[in-house]
Amino acid sequence: MAKGTLIAAMGIGRAADDEFNDWYDTEHLPERAGVPGFLLCRRWLGADDRRISVATYDLDSVGVLKSPAYLAIGGENLSPWSKRVTARVDRLMRFEGDQILPGDQLPPADAGGLLLNAMNIAPELEAEFNEWYDKEHIPALAAVPGVLCARRFRGSSGNRKYVALYHLDSPDVVESGEWKTARESEWTTRLKPHFRDHLRLVLRRYARQG
Repeated sequence: MAKGTLIAAMGIGRAADDEFNDWYDTEHLPERAGVPGFLLCRRWLGADDRRISVATYDLDSVGVLKSPAYLAIGGENLSPWSKRVTARVDRLMRFEGDQILPGDQLPPADAGGLLLNAMNIAPELEAEFNEWYDKEHIPALAAVPGVLCARRFRGSSGNRKYVALYHLDSPDVVESGEWKTARESEWTTRLKPHFRDHLRLVLRRYARQG
């Protein structure tokens, strides 16, 4: 069965940094880590803007998000603290989906960086887009030194249909000459103008201070 993912990306917005991190570290993430089927829960901050926050949750399957254990803490059942904090943030993306490449891979636990690429594609080019991603783009980037894991997901809900996640030794990998060479090709250049709602975030692994 394909592994699933849940991704929550937000700007910290009007929330105070210390309360936001306390909430995530002591309540929100531990609640989700305790749900059966949640396999690896990680937090990330923008490499250049620490007020960009992303949480990635690797799941046994996306069906975990319909389980009684998850529904008991999500949606209308969010805690008062969760409701207070999330009312102050700027929502960038919530994504739920299935891993479509390679299908069942879990990321390394010790990655120092993450690149998130989320987008829609013009419907008439969707088949070619998937062929390009699977046969050229992901293999080329996965071969770059410092790339630990490269995976793709198709959304079952949310405002973007496709997400690619690249776990990296550090965020600096995406500035390397090898990365810049690997991401460019004639095929890429032809498809890029047809990307829609593109969200690209370069992130650093979150580490609690103090």
